[in-house]
Amino acid sequence: MPDFASPGILEYATGRPFGGALRIEGGLPAAARRWLAPPLVDLQVNGYAGVDFQQDGLTEADVRRAAQALAADGGGLFFAAVITAPWPAMLARVRRLAGLVGRVPGLAGLHVEGPWLSARPGFHGAHEPAWLRDPSPAQFTELRAAAGGVPLLLTLAPERPGAPETIRAAAQAGAVVSLGHTDATVEQLRAAVDAGARAFTHLGNGCPPQLDRHDNILWRVLDTPGLACALIPDGIHLPPPAFRGLHRALGPERAWFTTDAMAAAGAPPGEHTLGALRLTVGADGVVRQPGRAHLVGSALRPVEGVRRAAAMLGVAWPAVWDAFSRRTARLAGLKFNWPPGPGETALLVAEEEAGGLRSVQPVEVC
Repeated sequence: MPDFASPGILEYATGRPFGGALRIEGGLPAAARRWLAPPLVDLQVNGYAGVDFQQDGLTEADVRRAAQALAADGGGLFFAAVITAPWPAMLARVRRLAGLVGRVPGLAGLHVEGPWLSARPGFHGAHEPAWLRDPSPAQFTELRAAAGGVPLLLTLAPERPGAPETIRAAAQAGAVVSLGHTDATVEQLRAAVDAGARAFTHLGNGCPPQLDRHDNILWRVLDTPGLACALIPDGIHLPPPAFRGLHRALGPERAWFTTDAMAAAGAPPGEHTLGALRLTVGADGVVRQPGRAHLVGSALRPVEGVRRAAAMLGVAWPAVWDAFSRRTARLAGLKFNWPPGPGETALLVAEEEAGGLRSVQPVEVC
């Protein structure tokens, strides 16, 4: 792995030359311009490269394979998601994945989405209603024990009985609480923020395709200060006009990006699983559950998410990078230095003549 003095490599946020040296596998990529950027940070990864994190037979080798593929696509840090299942199975999956944090490069924490979600049609999405339940501080204590001390992000519906007390217990224990799969009122959303909720999971999804035009969960969330909202920038979960409108309404500091990737991301089209669900992914990259209309996770790669977000917003890629990197890391309590120092990793971004992203590759600062 040769060392380079990094001639002509620019820092993504300032445009100034990067002064350090980089260790680059395979040499400098061909590009009109080369930039150094921080790792992308994805807080909702259900699986990747054919690996489904919801399977009980998951091995460390499986997770390493998924993490390596994710890193090649720009995802330097990620939270593995554990979705709704019978409670004992969820705890076992949390325990297994938590034991790999710090062992598998890039795996930085866990996102537990369920089982404390709305069971109303449309709002529960692909989560099995029979497994959904009301939260309680005692259940959170079980979950925290299974996760050990690893960083933890929870998604729950604040209208469920026991939610305010559970949010308060989770926030006091250091977990990041995100609201989602919910039809909460404005009062319930604000009570959740007062209890310690800080985020909202994949805004514009986890809800029915048709909503009341005057009173719906989108307007209520936008009217609730204190919630940083995730958007899936694939142009599918949120068509471009909806993505632009929500991004504009939130403002740059309240919006963050996630892939919500499942096993099909970074893998060829075909059949894949998400827990007990068997899903199909066509050449269009859309994840479908046969016979159902709703979307179930995504096949989006992180670097493609940056590319599509920039195209939908009509800006250059550096303008959206932090929504998928440093801003997301701050929300999750993850720390990395920027600019990076010796021994730290970053992404070398190759840019086309017209300014679009050509490729990314992990590099080490010497």
